[in-house]
Amino acid sequence: MEMERVFEFPHTHMDRRPRKRARLGWDIPEVPKAQVGLFCGQDVGTISSFAPSRGPSENTTSSLFVKPVARNGSPPWRDDDKDGHYMFALGENLTSRYKIHSKMGEGTFGQVLECWDRERKEMVAVKIVRGIKKYREAAMIEIEVLQQLGKHDKGGNRCVQIRNWFDYRNHICIVFEKLGPSLYDFLRKNNYRSFPIDLVREIGRQLLECIAFMHDLRMIHTDLKPENILLVSPEYVKVPDYKSSSRSPSSYFKRVPKSSAIKVIDFGSTTYEREDQNYIVSTRHYRAPEVILGLGWSYPCDIWSVGCILVELCTVCLALSNPV
Repeated sequence: MEMERVFEFPHTHMDRRPRKRARLGWDIPEVPKAQVGLFCGQDVGTISSFAPSRGPSENTTSSLFVKPVARNGSPPWRDDDKDGHYMFALGENLTSRYKIHSKMGEGTFGQVLECWDRERKEMVAVKIVRGIKKYREAAMIEIEVLQQLGKHDKGGNRCVQIRNWFDYRNHICIVFEKLGPSLYDFLRKNNYRSFPIDLVREIGRQLLECIAFMHDLRMIHTDLKPENILLVSPEYVKVPDYKSSSRSPSSYFKRVPKSSAIKVIDFGSTTYEREDQNYIVSTRHYRAPEVILGLGWSYPCDIWSVGCILVELCTVCLALSNPV
């Protein structure tokens, strides 16, 4: 029977410069570490999730297969694709604990899969990092940041919290609670209609609380944008859109999130405050002037990004969208 070892990687020597993230929307807390000496077929931690599944996602690619597999059987070994992404089939196991349910998204870092946690009887989001050294190292940095955040944010109300992580077939896998869509995805599916000002105000309050929490820990996120802010719940209500200029009946109403609760994700670019911070950070549309001008940056670059996000939610126009 195929055996796959799960183990930790040292990462104190790794390059801590932030990695850029491509624009991506994907649905995605005490923090257990991956345990030494466990094999595929054994449990690797305690995981919980809060959002129920809403059925299989349509966001799958032609490279995926759908087939039944044994409850605790290991899938056949497959080579990664040319970009180092893990190749899988829907319905297969990701260790004996998780069953792959659907693909939720894909980005520069790798893929996010919706998986069934057999022990907790809940859906979770599993981030599977590309099997390439620099992405593995970036993932270990993100895990370290997530563990620090989880240690201090006992309620788990500000940032998405890591539940577990493990190494599977040369891919770092990070397990998260399953949340709702990103703000960017919600805007896109809502035909890019603005949020009510009261909702924007509440989102802004939560973002500033999250950033203040991180800054107190001497951490700078550096990549705040709508793609990296998830709604906790996918539920929404339809309200009249009085600003619509279209005569189409379907345009008379727009979607508004039922809950304003959000969580910040993607800490792969997070850095600790220090003096030699002159390199480029942040996605262009949310990049602070001092970063653009090469003047050195610190905590205020996160505040600038929050301001740009709030303008975008109100106007649905990318703040400072001209190329820099």
